[in-house]
Amino acid sequence: MSPRRADTGGRIDRLRTIRFTFDGAPYTGHVGDTLASALLANGVTLFGRSFKYHRPRGLLAAGVEEPNALVTVLRGDVREPNIPATMVEIYDGLVAVSQNRSPSLAWDIGALNQLGGKILSAGFYYKTFMGPAIGPMKGTRFWMFCEHFIRRAAGLGKAGTAPDPARYERMNAFCDVLVVGSGPAGLMAAKAAA
Repeated sequence: MSPRRADTGGRIDRLRTIRFTFDGAPYTGHVGDTLASALLANGVTLFGRSFKYHRPRGLLAAGVEEPNALVTVLRGDVREPNIPATMVEIYDGLVAVSQNRSPSLAWDIGALNQLGGKILSAGFYYKTFMGPAIGPMKGTRFWMFCEHFIRRAAGLGKAGTAPDPARYERMNAFCDVLVVGSGPAGLMAAKAAA
């Protein structure tokens, strides 16, 4: 363990050791550790890559609001992507992998995007996802082809296809009213339905 962890205090049981893996490498932690705290204690500071330029990203926050350390937790064939490492409590046999990198977190080929930073304007990918309005690529199939790769670079994890074997207390397979959105129209619809 690294000297980053205090020798006493906190909610960690330092007498019980847990073994887990992150990106295929084995690590140890203690009962009460989150994946983020256990990785930091093992000296791991690189958790993910940024959205557009794939710049290295470390831990930024301590809770659910963590934007950089999104991981995928693997349980057999079941994949659970986009979980902040600060919200995953480690357990024996935990298998977690980083996201938004290829082939590995340390050597990400997507980091080459930094070389074209001056030609990738903000409007190119923020919210609108609109292609060129003028020029030879306006409304072409080539743009639709490129869009596939741009979306892959968005930093989100790959969802699994295996059925979830977990049991839940209840499941709502239908609803009487569903309001999507919390803008003025959504609030009025919810109020009217209530």
